[in-house]
Amino acid sequence: AGESAHLAVMSGRDVLYIVEERAARRPALVTDVGVRLPAHLTASGRAMLAGLPKEQVRALYPEAASFADRTGRGPRRPAELREVLRAVRAAGFATEDGEITLGMRSIGVAVRDHNGWPTAAVAITWPQEADRDADTLVADARSVAVELERRLYRVGARTPAD
Repeated sequence: AGESAHLAVMSGRDVLYIVEERAARRPALVTDVGVRLPAHLTASGRAMLAGLPKEQVRALYPEAASFADRTGRGPRRPAELREVLRAVRAAGFATEDGEITLGMRSIGVAVRDHNGWPTAAVAITWPQEADRDADTLVADARSVAVELERRLYRVGARTPAD
């Protein structure tokens, strides 16, 4: 994709980055392997949150005090998060525009296990001023997510005799 890409999993209300691939000649990012960031502010977190039951999201974000802030952008109340996640479900991918780092954008696509639960997310991040087609980046992230799902399904479908 020519941009930085990440694989993250949920850890409470955070995403935990487990793989990071940095693009050459792009600004440094706050993400890295082992870094945790607020899920409701990241494209990867939003992609996973959108695939959870509404009751689980409500348990994670019951009140305004549950919401961390980094740049003054992003949802700050449960109703605002519900609206963001509704848009993610409708689009089939998540976006983030300066909620983690001003001047940076991300898209995220959930990776689902063999039961359909979000188990991880693939995200791609690029500078706002870069002339990038988000649809192309979504397609790139989706192709990686589909391959990971295929591999997870194969592992999840194994029996002890395999």
